[in-house]
Amino acid sequence: MSAVREKNVAKIQTTYVKQQEFAEIASARKRKLLLRRLSLFLAFAVFVSYIMISSILSQKATLDAKTTQKKQAVKQLADLKKQQDNLKQDIVNLNDDNYIAKLARKDYFFSDKNEVIFNIPEKKKEK
Repeated sequence: MSAVREKNVAKIQTTYVKQQEFAEIASARKRKLLLRRLSLFLAFAVFVSYIMISSILSQKATLDAKTTQKKQAVKQLADLKKQQDNLKQDIVNLNDDNYIAKLARKDYFFSDKNEVIFNIPEKKKEK
């Protein structure tokens, strides 16, 4: 009794039944076509999203590199301006005769009249 019985039911062959079968087939085709379109649209959306995200990430990396480069350039500019101020001050000092005489006595051991120069060795720093 556990055997599967085959159903011997005859189908009604009317135009209404045929129309319903064709409608079901058309509906199945429409669903299949809709699924294909949606999957194609999804694949396109994923591709475009990937392109956009990779573009944003590469632009962010480039922007970070440029920001770091700008910080280094600003620091270098500040150092160069400080060096320029020092050099301008040296130019002003070198135009002063008293400064040149003082510099010559200090570095080249020149002396004024009745002046004796004593050379005292500097102490070496111990490590």
